[in-house]
This record gives sequence, structure tokens and C-alpha cells, in this order.
Amino acid sequence: MASHRRPKQPSRARVTVLTTVAAAAVAVSAQAANAAPSAKPSKDEVKSKVDELYEQAEQATEKYNGAKEKQEKLQKEISTIQDNVARGQQELNKLRDGLGSMAAGQYRTGGIDPSLQLFLSADPDDYLDKASTLDQLSGQQVEALKKIQDKQRELTQERSEASSKLKDLAATRTELGNKKKEVQGKLAEAQRLLNSLTAAEKAALAAEQARASRASADRVQLGNSTPASGRAGAAFSAAQTKIGSPYVYGATGPSSYDCSGLTSWAYAQAGVGIPRTSQAQANAGTRIYSQSQLQVGDLVIFYGDLHHVGLYAGNGQVLHAPRTGTVVRYESINNMPFQFGVRI
Repeated sequence: MASHRRPKQPSRARVTVLTTVAAAAVAVSAQAANAAPSAKPSKDEVKSKVDELYEQAEQATEKYNGAKEKQEKLQKEISTIQDNVARGQQELNKLRDGLGSMAAGQYRTGGIDPSLQLFLSADPDDYLDKASTLDQLSGQQVEALKKIQDKQRELTQERSEASSKLKDLAATRTELGNKKKEVQGKLAEAQRLLNSLTAAEKAALAAEQARASRASADRVQLGNSTPASGRAGAAFSAAQTKIGSPYVYGATGPSSYDCSGLTSWAYAQAGVGIPRTSQAQANAGTRIYSQSQLQVGDLVIFYGDLHHVGLYAGNGQVLHAPRTGTVVRYESINNMPFQFGVRI
């Protein structure tokens, strides 16, 4: 006999859950269907972004150079102070030995003066500040105590200065590491973008750079501009011998350079020391605000934050190390935002 029992109905909660899951699945499917695949950037878009990253890397490079220069300066100053402290300690030891000899002499003749005995176990400042103590000492002893007191004060001050500079050095090293990471990060991102290009696109970009470098070497017209001075002319001539050398951040030669590395190296060949960074070089001489007054060998400063520098080459041209991926070459001064020249 057939059963007439009604089939069990699904619970209301189960229906609700199933309905929600189904709706979500439909929504996801619809989004997937409507989502357009992300467009691959064009060669020109990649180039524009890479150029921007290279400029940011150069900004960070000049800060890296500044931190590195400060680190080297601090290390020299600390070394000098430490040498002074070591010599001062030797002098102090000799002075104390001399005072000890006095005490030994007094002991052999009937006993050590109480004030001198007290000095040998404590700080002389306590005695020199008290007239009663000075009255008990001979003139020779007073003079010896004063020399020791002066030397101790000098050493305390030098040790304090060394301690302060060591803290500054630690902070500078941290800054140097951070700037190095920033530069490397920008360059790595630029390389990642370049790697996304096809072989043909990479070849096209390389050809553009090659044409720019050839034009720099072969077709630039420098005119008959005279150097700003004999040393400016010598610096410019030295820089000309490095045309074609690659840009490498933090490099100062002799086979690769960054922008301020090239200019500081060039002037060094002329026997002139100038600061390491573009920002510091901007304050190294007399500023020239009119391009028409620039002379060969003048430093030329670019961008509002002064993060790029080159050498004026005459006829509206600048000789510089442009950025990562390029070489030392001539370029129109109008290709970058000119700020002013600097005559050394």
C-alpha cells in the first residue's frame, strides 16, 4: 500500500542561506564578466614613469651623497678628537707622576703634606677652590695641581665632544642607509617597468638613448664661448674627457659618475675643491641668474630643490651626467628647469 506522507519541506533558514549564496555567486559572475582586463602600459607610458622614477632616484642620490659626506667628515673629526684625548691623557699621567714624585720626596723627609695626600686620592678641583688648601701647598705644588686641573677639564670637554659626534655619526649612518634603500627602491621599480616591455620596445628605447648620446658627441655646437677662468676651463676640459662614461649613483669617478660626482671630480682635476652635493655646490661661488652671462665651466643648477648640476659648455649647452641609464653627455640647458649658474 503506497504511503501518503508529505515530503519534508526545507527549513526557512536553509532557504535563506541558499538564496544568499546563489545571489552572491551571480554577483561575482557578473563582476567577472564585466571586468575588463587591465591594459598593459604603452612604451611611452613606461618611459614617462621610468623617467620620473629616475629623477626621484637622483633626488634621493644627492641626499645620500650629503649623508655620506657628513659621515666621512664626522669620522675624521672623531679620529682627531680621540688622538687629542690619547695625547692629553699621556700628559695628564706625566703630571700626576710628577706630583707623585713630590709626595715621595716629602715622605722621605718626614711625611706627606695632608692636602697633597688628599689630592692623590681625589679630584684637585676640591683643593684649588679652597684658599686654606692652597695656603698649605708650596708654589711648585700649586702650579702642578693647576696644570692637572686644566688638563682634566680639557679632556672632559673633548670626551664630551667626541661622545656627541659619535651619536651624530650613528644617526648619519642610519640616514645614509635609508637613502641608499630609497635610491635602490626607485631604481628597482624602474627596472621592473622596463622588464615589462617587449624586446622590440626595449630595443626602441635603447635606440633613443643611443641617438641622444651620439647627437651629444657629434652634433653639438659649442660656439666660441670663453671659460669663466683658467681653472673653470681646466675643469671643463677634464669633464670632456669623460663623455660616454656611465651614470652611477654615488660615483665620483674615474670610470662612472653621478651629476655632482662629475662636477666635483672635474674641478678637483683643476686643483679646486668644491662640495660633494649639488645643493652645496649651489652655494660654492657667485650665482649667475641670467643664462646669457654664463661662461664655459660655470656650474649650472637645475630644479627647484637644486638636485641636479652640470657644467656650462657654451651656446646653450650643458655637459653633465644626466641620470641612471645614460652617460656623460652634452644636452640643451633648456631640457631641464634652469635655476642659476655658479661661478667658482
